[in-house]
This record gives sequence, structure tokens and C-alpha cells, in this order.
Amino acid sequence: MSITDKALWVMERNSERSLTLNTIASACGVSRSHMAYAFGTATGLPVMKYLRARRLSDAARALADGAPDILAVALDAGYGSHEAFTRAFREQFAVTPESVRDRRSSDGVALVRPLELNAKAGKRLEPPRLIEQGVVRVVGLSEPCSFETTIQIPAQWQRFMSYYDTLADKLDRIPLGVSQAADEEGQFRYMCAVEVARFGDSPKELAKLEIAPQTYAVFEHREHASAIPETYFAIWNEALPALGRTVVDDPILERHNPTFDPRTGEGGVTLWIPVTQ
Repeated sequence: MSITDKALWVMERNSERSLTLNTIASACGVSRSHMAYAFGTATGLPVMKYLRARRLSDAARALADGAPDILAVALDAGYGSHEAFTRAFREQFAVTPESVRDRRSSDGVALVRPLELNAKAGKRLEPPRLIEQGVVRVVGLSEPCSFETTIQIPAQWQRFMSYYDTLADKLDRIPLGVSQAADEEGQFRYMCAVEVARFGDSPKELAKLEIAPQTYAVFEHREHASAIPETYFAIWNEALPALGRTVVDDPILERHNPTFDPRTGEGGVTLWIPVTQ
């Protein structure tokens, strides 16, 4: 069973209002960061956004069935007040809880049903290499991202490459991507960058990041760049659990191979996942 399938089971089986990204990750035997990336790459959704949508959907059904006390429904859904519940309900469904209760129907309300991923076949990956990497210093274009907006990353690369030739002290002329740890809402920062020997002057629009020495599990992705999400699904949900090492909350690196051609997306990349020693 994949990590994502385990997380879905935990969320559907447990009604405690205290479920968080940390508690779900712990129940699945992985780190917080691992959980966020496993679920996000498999579903395109942040863990907590999906959990909220499921609980609000259950609340909508209860109201449509005639539940008289909206506050009681709100508390069951994990909200501490009528106001907070109503705000979340309207954001999710564009209607109020009162309207669903009063008309005794959830027709027209986009209820979120349980996801089923266990039929999704994973791809076979080559065993990862374990590499001890020293300090990595990068300069690049850092922008907020989420599992729902990764489609925007290619355009971000295009914007970054207009700065590329102006950057001094490039340690390796091949650019690399940097994903910083995702938060509870599945938000993270993605950086289109280049590794540098030292930090010098650079355009104010660009960020600088120093990554501490770390052990990485390095996976090969030899297919077209558009298939990277499939490789990540297999890494997070199958390969890393089998490896038996804990993922740590340090940046993930995507290093383009010397053969990579940005015009075609062919040539391959290596995906560097920070793990415990």
C-alpha cells in the first residue's frame, strides 16, 4: 500500500478534530515533509485541504439530512465556532450552511468524495544512490508554489533564464531546481537556480540560499521532463519507504543532466531527496 493510500485510510477512519499533517504523517510512519510531498504529488492536493473538504462534505450531508444544530455540526467538522464553520463552508461550496439545511438538499453542492488511489500502478525505479553532499549555495528566482500550481514552473524557468548569463561565480553551468519543505497547506517555494562558488552581487529579484551539508537519496529520471510527477509519485509512495530512511525537512534538488535539452525536455534529471544518514 502506498503512503498516500495509508493517509487516505487514516483520514477516513479517524474523526478526531485534532488530526494534523504531523499526526497523519506519524500514523503512516513517515516525516511531515515526506507526507506532504507523497500526498501532493499523488493527488495534486495538500493533505489538509483534502481533509477539510471531506469533513465539510460530511457536514453538508448532515445538514441536508436535517441536522437542527449548525454549531454541533461545526464542532463535529473540527471548527470552534459557527462563524469559522460558515466561512469555511462558503469558501468550499459558495453557499451557506443555513441554505443547505433549509432546503434539505445538497443538490448543486460540489461534495468531495473519498479518493481511491490503490489501483494506480507505480513505475519501477532504479535503486537510488546515497550521496554525502557538502554545502550548496544557489542563486535563483524563488516563487511560491503548491501542488495545484506546479504547471506554472516551466514559465518560471523561462523567466529565470533571462538572468542566467548575468550571474557570476557559477560553480556548475547547469541550472538546478530547489523545492523547499511544504507546509500544512501544501505551500512551498520553488527556486529556479544555479549553484555558485560564493554569493556576490545579483539582481534584486533573485534570492540566495545556502543549503547545509546533507545525505541525499539520488534517483534517476531518464524520461521526458513532463513525466517527472510520475517519478516523484513512485519515489514518495514506494521507493523511499522501501529504502528505510527518514526524509528530512531540507530542500529537494533537481539537477539537470549534462545531456538535458531545455528546448525538448529530453536528457534526464536527477532528483535529490534529503534523508537521514
